[in-house]
Amino acid sequence: MWKSIRYKEWIKTRWFVMLYAFLGLSVVANMFLVIHRNFKFTDASSYWYELIFMGASYFSILKFVPLAGGLVLSLAQYFPEIVNKRIKLSFHLPVNENRVLIMMMLYGTISLLLIYTIILGAFWWISCIYFPSDIYMRAIISVAPWFLAGFAAYYLTALIVLEPVWKYRLGYFIVAIVFNTMYFKTADAGAYAPVNIWLGFLVTISSVSLLFSGYRFRKGEM
Repeated sequence: MWKSIRYKEWIKTRWFVMLYAFLGLSVVANMFLVIHRNFKFTDASSYWYELIFMGASYFSILKFVPLAGGLVLSLAQYFPEIVNKRIKLSFHLPVNENRVLIMMMLYGTISLLLIYTIILGAFWWISCIYFPSDIYMRAIISVAPWFLAGFAAYYLTALIVLEPVWKYRLGYFIVAIVFNTMYFKTADAGAYAPVNIWLGFLVTISSVSLLFSGYRFRKGEM
């Protein structure tokens, strides 16, 4: 059953997954073209000083890339399911309905995780070339909440899309906006280190919200 659902979800989202991975890597490549230019025309020690002591950032272009990925993947995956209530076909499969939703969510989570790993891997690898460990490790800590926000956007968008009652959708939308602002607070590089684990825990909790909307949808609440 997992293979069947995975194939169905892949058919729906394959072009987005490939395009988003390409665009994410393009953003990283563009970032380091700028860095290379700065190194070419600026003394490296002066540039490092600005990053460490003056609050400059070389990775700010990444800020909303993970959020956009989670949002669009969720729409690509779940919006077709509510057109003419197609998801009810999935609920008639010979498997528990919650298990169907969990497998769909697992597909999206794994897809995002793979793409984020590729983007972060490229970001880390090129950072190692240009910067000492003190700079690029703080950069990794700083961008981690943005990638967590991408997962949160994926789960909460699914919650909103599958919710059958519009007034609840509006309420969930407001909650989702407030929730995601926690991941974009302005802070010095590395300042999120003490709270990243708790932000990850909150994302994990948000993942189960899909089951609530799925339950209400299959019960036909309007």
